[in-house]
Amino acid sequence: MDAMTAEADIAERKFEPGTTGWCADDLDDPEIERLWNSGRYEIVEGVLTKMPPALFDGSAALQELLHLLRMHLDAHQPGGKLATEVDVILGQRRVPVVDAVYLTAADQAKQKQAYAAQPVRRKGVKYGRILVPPTLVIESISLGHEAHDRETKREWYAEAGIPNYWLLDAQDRSLECLVLDAADYRTDQSGRDGDELRPGAFPGLILPLGKLWAE
Repeated sequence: MDAMTAEADIAERKFEPGTTGWCADDLDDPEIERLWNSGRYEIVEGVLTKMPPALFDGSAALQELLHLLRMHLDAHQPGGKLATEVDVILGQRRVPVVDAVYLTAADQAKQKQAYAAQPVRRKGVKYGRILVPPTLVIESISLGHEAHDRETKREWYAEAGIPNYWLLDAQDRSLECLVLDAADYRTDQSGRDGDELRPGAFPGLILPLGKLWAE
Protein backbone atom coordinates (compact mmCIF):
# COMPACT_ATOMS: atom_id res chain seq x y z
CA MET A 1 0.00 0.00 0.00
CA ASP A 2 1.55 3.35 -1.06
CA ALA A 3 1.35 6.54 1.02
CA MET A 4 -1.56 8.07 -0.94
CA THR A 5 -3.62 4.88 -0.67
CA ALA A 6 -2.89 4.66 3.08
CA GLU A 7 -3.98 8.28 3.62
CA ALA A 8 -7.21 7.70 1.68
CA ASP A 9 -7.90 4.55 3.68
CA ILE A 10 -7.51 6.42 6.99
CA ALA A 11 -9.73 9.25 5.77
CA GLU A 12 -12.55 6.81 4.96
CA ARG A 13 -12.43 5.08 8.36
CA LYS A 14 -14.21 6.44 11.40
CA PHE A 15 -12.18 6.68 14.56
CA GLU A 16 -14.58 4.57 16.59
CA PRO A 17 -14.02 1.68 19.02
CA GLY A 18 -14.64 -1.66 17.32
CA THR A 19 -13.42 -0.58 13.90
CA THR A 20 -10.72 -2.76 12.36
CA GLY A 21 -7.60 -2.30 10.26
CA TRP A 22 -5.75 0.00 12.65
CA CYS A 23 -1.98 -0.17 13.11
CA ALA A 24 0.80 1.64 14.93
CA ASP A 25 1.78 3.60 11.81
CA ASP A 26 -1.68 5.22 11.78
CA LEU A 27 -0.65 7.14 14.91
CA ASP A 28 1.87 9.08 12.81
CA ASP A 29 -1.08 10.91 11.22
CA PRO A 30 -1.54 14.15 13.23
CA GLU A 31 -5.35 13.99 13.17
CA ILE A 32 -5.44 10.35 14.23
CA GLU A 33 -2.93 11.10 16.97
CA ARG A 34 -5.08 14.00 18.19
CA LEU A 35 -8.12 11.72 18.48
CA TRP A 36 -6.03 8.99 20.08
CA ASN A 37 -4.67 11.39 22.70
CA SER A 38 -8.14 12.70 23.54
CA GLY A 39 -9.22 9.38 25.09
CA ARG A 40 -7.97 6.05 26.41
CA TYR A 41 -7.47 3.77 23.42
CA GLU A 42 -5.52 0.66 22.51
CA ILE A 43 -5.03 -1.25 19.29
CA VAL A 44 -5.84 -4.89 19.99
CA GLU A 45 -4.98 -7.14 17.03
CA GLY A 46 -5.85 -4.29 14.68
CA VAL A 47 -9.10 -3.34 16.45
CA LEU A 48 -9.46 0.12 17.98
CA THR A 49 -10.47 -0.46 21.59
CA LYS A 50 -11.67 1.97 24.24
CA MET A 51 -10.17 1.44 27.67
CA PRO A 52 -12.16 1.99 30.89
CA PRO A 53 -11.40 4.98 33.12
CA ALA A 54 -9.20 4.34 36.12
CA LEU A 55 -10.92 3.92 39.49
CA PHE A 56 -9.56 5.58 42.62
CA ASP A 57 -8.87 2.21 44.27
CA GLY A 58 -6.53 0.99 41.58
CA SER A 59 -4.97 4.36 40.82
CA ALA A 60 -4.16 5.06 44.47
CA ALA A 61 -2.66 1.58 44.94
CA LEU A 62 -0.53 2.00 41.82
CA GLN A 63 0.81 5.36 42.99
CA GLU A 64 1.75 3.89 46.38
CA LEU A 65 3.51 0.97 44.67
CA LEU A 66 5.44 3.33 42.40
CA HIS A 67 6.44 5.45 45.39
CA LEU A 68 7.97 2.42 47.12
CA LEU A 69 9.71 1.36 43.92
CA ARG A 70 10.99 4.88 43.24
CA MET A 71 12.57 5.15 46.69
CA HIS A 72 14.32 1.82 46.18
CA LEU A 73 15.56 2.75 42.72
CA ASP A 74 16.89 6.10 43.89
CA ALA A 75 18.90 4.34 46.58
CA HIS A 76 20.08 1.26 44.69
CA GLN A 77 19.61 1.57 40.92
CA PRO A 78 19.87 5.24 39.91
CA GLY A 79 19.52 6.23 36.30
CA GLY A 80 16.31 4.52 35.30
CA LYS A 81 12.88 6.10 34.97
CA LEU A 82 9.31 5.14 35.87
CA ALA A 83 6.45 6.39 33.71
CA THR A 84 2.67 5.94 33.71
CA GLU A 85 0.00 5.69 31.00
CA VAL A 86 2.52 5.01 28.23
CA ASP A 87 1.83 3.65 24.75
CA VAL A 88 3.99 0.61 24.03
CA ILE A 89 4.27 -0.52 20.41
CA LEU A 90 4.56 -4.30 20.52
CA GLY A 91 3.81 -4.68 16.81
CA GLN A 92 1.84 -2.95 14.10
CA ARG A 93 -1.45 -4.43 15.33
CA ARG A 94 -0.70 -4.33 19.07
CA VAL A 95 -0.45 -0.98 20.87
CA PRO A 96 -1.42 -1.28 24.53
CA VAL A 97 -1.53 1.60 27.00
CA VAL A 98 0.56 0.41 29.93
CA ASP A 99 -0.33 1.62 33.42
CA ALA A 100 3.33 1.88 34.45
CA VAL A 101 6.74 1.00 33.02
CA TYR A 102 10.29 1.02 34.32
CA LEU A 103 13.14 1.64 31.90
CA THR A 104 16.70 1.22 33.08
CA ALA A 105 19.32 3.68 31.86
CA ALA A 106 20.27 1.09 29.21
CA ASP A 107 16.60 0.73 28.18
CA GLN A 108 16.34 4.51 27.84
CA ALA A 109 19.40 4.68 25.61
CA LYS A 110 17.95 1.98 23.35
CA GLN A 111 14.56 3.72 23.28
CA LYS A 112 16.10 7.09 22.42
CA GLN A 113 18.02 5.51 19.57
CA ALA A 114 14.96 3.60 18.32
CA TYR A 115 12.80 6.73 18.35
CA ALA A 116 15.49 8.76 16.56
CA ALA A 117 15.38 6.19 13.74
CA GLN A 118 11.62 6.58 13.24
CA PRO A 119 10.51 8.19 9.95
CA VAL A 120 8.06 10.46 11.78
CA ARG A 121 9.14 12.24 14.97
CA ARG A 122 7.53 15.03 16.98
CA LYS A 123 9.46 18.24 17.56
CA GLY A 124 11.01 18.32 21.02
CA VAL A 125 10.23 14.65 21.74
CA LYS A 126 13.25 12.51 22.60
CA TYR A 127 11.68 9.17 23.50
CA GLY A 128 8.11 8.98 22.18
CA ARG A 129 6.03 5.83 22.34
CA ILE A 130 7.94 2.88 23.76
CA LEU A 131 9.54 0.78 21.02
CA VAL A 132 11.86 -1.44 23.09
CA PRO A 133 10.99 -4.00 25.79
CA PRO A 134 10.87 -2.22 29.19
CA THR A 135 12.53 -3.99 32.11
CA LEU A 136 9.22 -3.88 34.00
CA VAL A 137 5.57 -3.43 33.05
CA ILE A 138 2.89 -2.96 35.72
CA GLU A 139 -0.81 -3.29 34.98
CA SER A 140 -3.53 -2.30 37.44
CA ILE A 141 -6.40 -4.72 36.84
CA SER A 142 -9.50 -2.99 35.45
CA LEU A 143 -12.97 -4.16 36.42
CA GLY A 144 -14.52 -6.02 33.50
CA HIS A 145 -11.17 -6.25 31.71
CA GLU A 146 -9.47 -8.83 33.90
CA ALA A 147 -8.91 -11.28 31.04
CA HIS A 148 -7.27 -8.57 28.94
CA ASP A 149 -4.63 -7.96 31.61
CA ARG A 150 -4.23 -11.51 32.89
CA GLU A 151 -4.35 -13.37 29.58
CA THR A 152 -4.04 -11.19 26.48
CA LYS A 153 -1.41 -8.79 27.75
CA ARG A 154 0.46 -11.56 29.51
CA GLU A 155 0.82 -13.32 26.16
CA TRP A 156 1.77 -10.12 24.36
CA TYR A 157 4.41 -9.10 26.88
CA ALA A 158 5.94 -12.56 26.95
CA GLU A 159 6.18 -12.62 23.15
CA ALA A 160 7.79 -9.15 23.25
CA GLY A 161 10.44 -10.38 25.70
CA ILE A 162 9.51 -8.08 28.59
CA PRO A 163 11.36 -9.66 31.54
CA ASN A 164 9.08 -8.55 34.40
CA TYR A 165 5.31 -8.18 34.48
CA TRP A 166 3.46 -7.20 37.67
CA LEU A 167 -0.31 -7.50 38.10
CA LEU A 168 -1.79 -5.18 40.72
CA ASP A 169 -5.40 -5.93 41.72
CA ALA A 170 -6.81 -3.35 44.14
CA GLN A 171 -10.20 -5.08 44.26
CA ASP A 172 -8.57 -8.33 45.37
CA ARG A 173 -5.89 -6.42 47.34
CA SER A 174 -3.19 -8.48 45.67
CA LEU A 175 0.05 -8.14 43.73
CA GLU A 176 1.60 -10.81 41.54
CA CYS A 177 5.17 -10.38 40.33
CA LEU A 178 5.87 -12.44 37.22
CA VAL A 179 9.23 -13.08 35.59
CA LEU A 180 9.78 -14.28 32.04
CA ASP A 181 10.97 -17.88 31.90
CA ALA A 182 11.53 -19.04 28.31
CA ALA A 183 8.27 -18.35 26.42
CA ASP A 184 5.96 -17.64 29.37
CA TYR A 185 5.88 -16.03 32.78
CA ARG A 186 6.20 -17.75 36.12
CA THR A 187 5.27 -16.32 39.49
CA ASP A 188 8.26 -14.93 41.36
CA GLN A 189 6.32 -13.42 44.28
CA SER A 190 2.64 -13.01 45.05
CA GLY A 191 0.63 -11.87 48.04
CA ARG A 192 -2.38 -9.94 49.28
CA ASP A 193 -3.69 -7.76 52.07
CA GLY A 194 -0.74 -7.12 54.46
CA ASP A 195 1.81 -9.54 53.02
CA GLU A 196 5.39 -8.45 52.31
CA LEU A 197 6.90 -9.24 48.92
CA ARG A 198 10.55 -9.28 47.88
CA PRO A 199 10.65 -9.28 44.06
CA GLY A 200 13.76 -10.91 42.65
CA ALA A 201 14.01 -8.28 39.93
CA PHE A 202 15.02 -5.67 42.52
CA PRO A 203 17.31 -7.17 45.19
CA GLY A 204 16.70 -5.60 48.58
CA LEU A 205 13.25 -4.22 47.68
CA ILE A 206 10.55 -4.98 50.27
CA LEU A 207 6.93 -4.26 49.37
CA PRO A 208 4.58 -4.09 52.38
CA LEU A 209 1.29 -4.54 50.53
CA GLY A 210 -0.73 -3.12 53.41
CA LYS A 211 0.54 0.34 52.45
CA LEU A 212 -0.98 0.12 48.97
CA TRP A 213 -4.69 -0.19 49.62
CA ALA A 214 -7.11 2.68 50.12
CA GLU A 215 -9.04 2.12 53.37
